[in-house]
Amino acid sequence: MLLSSARVGSSLVDVLIEDGVIASITPATSAGRDLGGRWLSPGLWDNHVHFSQWSLIQQRLDVSAATSASHAASLVRDGFDTEHEPFIAYGFRDGLWPDHPTAALLDAVSSTHPIVLVSGDLHAVWLNTPALALYGHTGDGLLREEPAFEVTRRIDTVDPLVLDRWAETAARTAAERGVVGVVDLEMDWNLDTWVRRIDGGLDSLRVEFGIYTQHLDRAIELGLRTGQRINDLLTVGGYKVLTDGSLNTRTAYCFDAYPGRPDEFGILTMPPHELLPRLRTAVNAGISPVVHAIGDHAVSLALDSFAELGTGGRMEHAQLVAVDDFARFAELGVTASVQPDHAMDDRDVADRYWAGRTDRTFALRSLLDAGAELALGSDAPVSPLDPWVTAAAAVGRTRGGREPWHPEQRISAAQALAASTRTTVAVGQRADLIVTATDPWAADASELSEMRVEATLLGGRFTHDAL
Repeated sequence: MLLSSARVGSSLVDVLIEDGVIASITPATSAGRDLGGRWLSPGLWDNHVHFSQWSLIQQRLDVSAATSASHAASLVRDGFDTEHEPFIAYGFRDGLWPDHPTAALLDAVSSTHPIVLVSGDLHAVWLNTPALALYGHTGDGLLREEPAFEVTRRIDTVDPLVLDRWAETAARTAAERGVVGVVDLEMDWNLDTWVRRIDGGLDSLRVEFGIYTQHLDRAIELGLRTGQRINDLLTVGGYKVLTDGSLNTRTAYCFDAYPGRPDEFGILTMPPHELLPRLRTAVNAGISPVVHAIGDHAVSLALDSFAELGTGGRMEHAQLVAVDDFARFAELGVTASVQPDHAMDDRDVADRYWAGRTDRTFALRSLLDAGAELALGSDAPVSPLDPWVTAAAAVGRTRGGREPWHPEQRISAAQALAASTRTTVAVGQRADLIVTATDPWAADASELSEMRVEATLLGGRFTHDAL
């Protein structure tokens, strides 16, 4: 395939693609698929998604607009039906609510039919009394961390072929936004899931899949190693382990107590004496470590474990970082896999619960200036699976016309896109490419958020074509 009159940087060129690879780049003289001077750039990666969750929430009631527990319950009442058991809604964020989510509020919608609300950060679920009984819990209706994850796993038992159809739709939509690959960190045995999907015809994305503790022995027995290619689209990723909770659920593990809660510092779900041997087991088997840490104390302890391990790896989120820890990312070879759009969701809750520390919250500029490598993602469904939304948040630190939040932590469009790509437009590179009418590498935040992708190519094959 020949792409003619493509703009790469300041030059108009023809790009010849052979066997899925860029074979030559020459001055624009040839007749091929005429791009008419449009910009040709590397395809985009979302470096942290929960793909099945992202596919599922498209089918669920959205309560993310709720400003209180009673408001969320009223939204559930308006959308409630008894066709689905349980009835599931998604997206509540209670960190700033004036009232508390209780089973009684949802019981007022239905005292006989199970109702489950999944939080926007995936770290909590809110159940009515029938749902508590169904899943073997008691209490006021709100579950956090592992009990919440257990409920989430149980409500996600959709017929695999149905879920695969939803996933294929989500993958096509991602391709329309210029996505060529995702790192899928779904809490599942992702090897079989993605082999089935790809064998069933899903061919619009590359996928690097994560492995969780409950599946680590199985992965080792199968001889899986990070970077190993299962097929042309599927690659083994790293060993994902969570060491703390989240900000909105007030379970991120911090050095300072949460305001008004002098004895609450968050939850350390994987202390170092358990974390380090598990990471060593994975690394010795050739599986690289991917560690979730959000609060500054969790981040510091995770970096301590990386220092003991001596191999580098990835840290997911790193939302609050101690001043002395920024430099350790580069020193230890730990990639900061971060989600800039979370800062737009969490700025107000951070101002409340991390008051006095928000200058080092979602601190992308500080990480880059300290020499860290960034990998940008969405954590979809926590934020949309749309790298342009991600990049706009990193560049602008604002949404909805508000003043930028800690603008000193902004990074450039070029830096954001470099952290969202894995190839370049160069001879010998894989032909994972996007076509846009304007130059994304010089765009401002507003232009990034509105960027229209006119074509996406995966290995030289169009997965989206609106030229």
